[in-house]
Amino acid sequence: MREIVFDTETTGLDPKSGDRLVEIGCVEMVNRVPTGAVFHCYFNPERDMPAEAEAVHGLSITFLSDKPKFAAEADALLDFLGDSPLVAHNAGFDFGFINNELEMCGREPVSRDRMVDTVAIARRKHPGAKLSLDALCTRYGIDRSHRTKHGALLDAELLAQLYVELMGGRQIGLELAADAAGAAGLVVVEESITVSSSLTRAFRSPRPHAASAEELARHAEFMAGFAEPIWSR
Repeated sequence: MREIVFDTETTGLDPKSGDRLVEIGCVEMVNRVPTGAVFHCYFNPERDMPAEAEAVHGLSITFLSDKPKFAAEADALLDFLGDSPLVAHNAGFDFGFINNELEMCGREPVSRDRMVDTVAIARRKHPGAKLSLDALCTRYGIDRSHRTKHGALLDAELLAQLYVELMGGRQIGLELAADAAGAAGLVVVEESITVSSSLTRAFRSPRPHAASAEELARHAEFMAGFAEPIWSR
C-alpha cells in the first residue's frame, strides 16, 4: 500500500483570506515503510510574509522571492501524490491550502476522501492528551532534537515515524516480514518438519499399563489393613 505523508508551511491560517502556501514536503511510504522518495518545494507566495508566520518557519520573502510559483510545480506535485492516501497532521488545514492553490491555477482539487488525519487518530487513541506533533513525538520517543523551526519536509519525516507508531508501531514490521517471505517461509517450515519426521528411531513396544492379578491381590491385602477407611463409608 502506497501512502504519502506530507506537511505544509504557509503565510497564515486562512487561504480564503489571502494566505498562501510557501513550502510542501512529502514522504512516500509503502506498507508504512519510507521508500526514500520525497517531494520538497518552496513557493513564491506573491505577497508579504507576516512576522508571526516567519517566526514559526523562518521563511522570509527575501528567501522565497526567487522560488517558483505554485502553478509551475503543480503538475510535478500531483504526479508525486498520484492517487495515494494522503497523511497529514491536522489534515484539513493542509488540504485547504493545497486545494486553494490548485483552484487558483485551474486544476481539480484533491479529494478529501483521500485524507488521513493523524490528529484524529491520536485523539481516538489518547483522549485528553496533547495532540501537537511535538507532544506526540515526545510520547512515542521520536527524536526531534534537530528541529529548531517548523519545516515541511522535516515535519513530514517526523510525522511518518509518528504515523507508524499510531498505527501499531514497530510490530508492523513483523507483518511485513511475513508478507515478504511469502511462500518461502512456508518452505522453510515444511523442510524443518520433513527433516524432523525423517529421523530414524529405534522401535519400542508399548508398555502394559493395566495392573496384573498379582499386583491387584497385593493392593487388596494392603487396603485390608485399614480400620474403617473413610473412602469405604
